[in-house]
Amino acid sequence: MRFLLRFVGFAFASLVLTFVIGAAAVGFFIWKYSQDLPDYSQLANYQPPVTTRVHAGDGSLLAEYSRERRLYLPISATPRRLIEAFLSAEDKSFYKHAGVDPEGIVRALVSNLRSGGRPQGASTITQQVAKNFLLTNERSYERKIREILVALRMENVYSKDMILELYLNEIYLGMGNYGIAAAALNYFNKSVNELTLPEIAYLAALPKGPNNYNPYTRNQAAVDRRNWVLDRMADNGYITAAQAAEARATPLKPTPRSLSPNTYVAGYFAEEVRRQIAERYGEKELYEGGLSVRTTLDPKLQAAARKVLTDGLVRYDEARGWRGADDRIDLDGDWGELLAKKPRLGDIKPWELAVVLSVDNQYARIGLQPGLDPGGRVNPERRTGVVSAEGVRWTRRRLAQVFSAGDLVYVEPMAGRSDSYRLRQLPEISGAIVALDAATGRVFAMVGGFSFDQSEFNRAIQALRQPGSAYKPFVYATAIDNGYTPSSIVVDGPIEIDQGPGIGIWRPENYERRFAGPRTLRYGLERSKNLMTVRLARDIGMPLIIEYTKRFGIMDDMPAMLSMSLGAGETTALRLTAAYAMFVNGGRHIRPTLIDRIQDRWGKTLFRHDQRTCDACAATYWQGQPEPTLTDNSEQVLDPLTAYQIVSMLEGVVERGTGRLVSEVGKPLAGKTGTTNDAKDVWFVGFSPDLAVGVYMGYDRPRSLGAKAQAATYAAPMFRDFMKIALEDKPATPFRVPPGIKLIRVDATTGKRTSGSGNGVILEAFKPGTSPPDTVASSNSRSSPPRGSAPPPAAPAEGFAAGGLY
Repeated sequence: MRFLLRFVGFAFASLVLTFVIGAAAVGFFIWKYSQDLPDYSQLANYQPPVTTRVHAGDGSLLAEYSRERRLYLPISATPRRLIEAFLSAEDKSFYKHAGVDPEGIVRALVSNLRSGGRPQGASTITQQVAKNFLLTNERSYERKIREILVALRMENVYSKDMILELYLNEIYLGMGNYGIAAAALNYFNKSVNELTLPEIAYLAALPKGPNNYNPYTRNQAAVDRRNWVLDRMADNGYITAAQAAEARATPLKPTPRSLSPNTYVAGYFAEEVRRQIAERYGEKELYEGGLSVRTTLDPKLQAAARKVLTDGLVRYDEARGWRGADDRIDLDGDWGELLAKKPRLGDIKPWELAVVLSVDNQYARIGLQPGLDPGGRVNPERRTGVVSAEGVRWTRRRLAQVFSAGDLVYVEPMAGRSDSYRLRQLPEISGAIVALDAATGRVFAMVGGFSFDQSEFNRAIQALRQPGSAYKPFVYATAIDNGYTPSSIVVDGPIEIDQGPGIGIWRPENYERRFAGPRTLRYGLERSKNLMTVRLARDIGMPLIIEYTKRFGIMDDMPAMLSMSLGAGETTALRLTAAYAMFVNGGRHIRPTLIDRIQDRWGKTLFRHDQRTCDACAATYWQGQPEPTLTDNSEQVLDPLTAYQIVSMLEGVVERGTGRLVSEVGKPLAGKTGTTNDAKDVWFVGFSPDLAVGVYMGYDRPRSLGAKAQAATYAAPMFRDFMKIALEDKPATPFRVPPGIKLIRVDATTGKRTSGSGNGVILEAFKPGTSPPDTVASSNSRSSPPRGSAPPPAAPAEGFAAGGLY
């Protein structure tokens, strides 16, 4: 008995000692690995990298920018079925354990001892959050111990829902997607609430190894893993066996989301928005800050602008003939694989790249560039078509003179003819078009070239070009704002400018090399007379013109040379169009903008373009007070009366002058043509009462467009076609006449008051005190001004330079 008692005492003491030693060992390990554990409290303020989303003016999604494609989704907005799928796949006891699953750990240890190979994990969702957020991906028992310690501490501080929310938004789910919201959009083009059971199960299958279950390259493995998740959901009672069986029988067919600025042919617009955000807030905030950006883009006007510009460029380019194929490929073997490797221009649809397979007297057989799936594999389908003699008619050559087997060419489907195509070529010439709100400067449409995928150089904003005669209205505005009237007389006759010792005499010319004698300012602007403009600029002085040019924001530093009055300086399409808008908005300064407002991820407004104020808009109740009005504190750069006089004169350009083609729109419009020396650039800039539009065309390396090229031939048709689309459902609104303007009937030739009527009589706008004398001249007895009248003697002036633009 005593022996038995001694044995029991010895055994008990041994157990106690073992327990104490074990506890000490565990305590030592906990102390050792707790020394430099990461601070898990930082998770309370965790802000994951979130995608910045850019929207068009109508709210449609234009572009996304991110390093990790993630849209943060609160756990309260996560569908229950989606949560059940992830719990079944990753941690079925998540809501029961304290952060660590002892049964899973033992199972993993036994498996690792038996296999002796790659260690098997037993991580709970809490442990995965600890590893993903706070630790490394190192595979070792030491890291596992630290992971367990952090997980236990997290469970004591954070709720299960918060831990699960962090997990579902942080986990990588393949193909650049982080979190369930981004994965649902980019795999199936759905929100999480629209996912079907098979789609939910597939997303839950991905955390184990996203690249191993790619639906494009490893579809069967992905289906097997998805079906395994469905079985686990059925075992856990989340779905019935019948639901699981039905879902397993469903094929896995992802529907990738097509999101690109090319959807709205707005590559140039979206890139400029991206650049401005990066400059304002930095690259990190752009790609990780989750900003919400509302732009000014009008998708309808953007599509119209792109079509009008490209049609104009192609029309000019094809009139110069076929230049030949730019590239070739070897037709031995699979031509589709070689063709698929060639660069794709995604923003020139319906044009497609094709290879010429064979040519005979009637047809050229072509193979079209195969598509790529999201996994990067070439589509096995080989599409072919034919190009007939009609499809190459614009080249003025026979098929055999145009094509050779192996040539790479661009083609466009012919309407109403299956598998029949028309030959196209990328134009060498380029240009830009801008359309903006004349009152606010909001840019509705901007196209900076033929194709953004071909060239990212934005000619609407980055290209400095000579505006030619499109600049003249600012010379006339300076004169009228300083004492002239639209009826003031200036001589249209030869003039010689002494440019100084050793430089010589400058003799500017009109485009048509004829003179009209003494004429009104209106006539000089409507007919774009160079000689009248130079005389006017010499009279009022270039320093004053330069001051007005700066006010309008056209150029920052313009030389004091008389040739500048003919548009020899350089500006951009956006700046010049915004300056024209200041005429029609009453002379108020506007800042052209592509962005309406920017909000951070929490909805706080960081930037708002519209700075107008409305003090009465905050009233809670209506108590008979006046209707609220917006207060516009923008700078007045031009007298509103002067601004309207210029608008009236530019309206005359469309009605009687160089822009008569534009009158085909059938709505009140005003504007000005511009053709530079040697026709290196052609412009048309103009406006309706609310919309300002500028378009130019020219080579990137300036050269002549042709000896007889004029803005009225090439630029004005593009402006006309755009305005037809933009104003088709708008009423014919006349230009607004500001208070104080007097509209007086005058003789269009002499500018004198008249009581007559007919084509030679117009209503002229005058400021108070500047009306012509009350003596009335009959328009029927009007005498023509002397032609070729001798001009006043030329006076030398400072800083003159040769040039003279048409």
